[in-house]
Amino acid sequence: MAKKRVAAIVKIQIPAGKATPAPPVGTALGPHGVPIMEFVKQYNAATESQVGTIIPVEITVFEDRSFTFVLKTPPTPVLLRQKAGLAKGSTAPGKTIVGTVSEADIEEVAKIKMPDLNAYDLDAAKAQVRGTARSMGLKVS
Repeated sequence: MAKKRVAAIVKIQIPAGKATPAPPVGTALGPHGVPIMEFVKQYNAATESQVGTIIPVEITVFEDRSFTFVLKTPPTPVLLRQKAGLAKGSTAPGKTIVGTVSEADIEEVAKIKMPDLNAYDLDAAKAQVRGTARSMGLKVS
């Protein structure tokens, strides 16, 4: 059997378990002819255990309009905001500090993000997460 040819790769961030055919899903997949409701049902079933977090998804669309998708780890700022208990980061990072995260929180986020980061070891991943925390106005204690 011949391999299917890839027509497009679409990347979107959707709240887990709450995808709908409305934008951003419909506008991202509609032009490629993907059955949107089928994707929504599969995505919601795959992410129902993580309701409340934003889960990035990479959808591979084939020429015959079939698709596969890969779930990624939640964005680092989302995880850090959850750890700090904040609704959003600082409006003036570097000048105002809006919260603090512990070194243990940084390590936990780095372990979660490790599969999607371009880091060779946990120390490099922690450095990346610390940088994100600083750019959000969080203090690492």
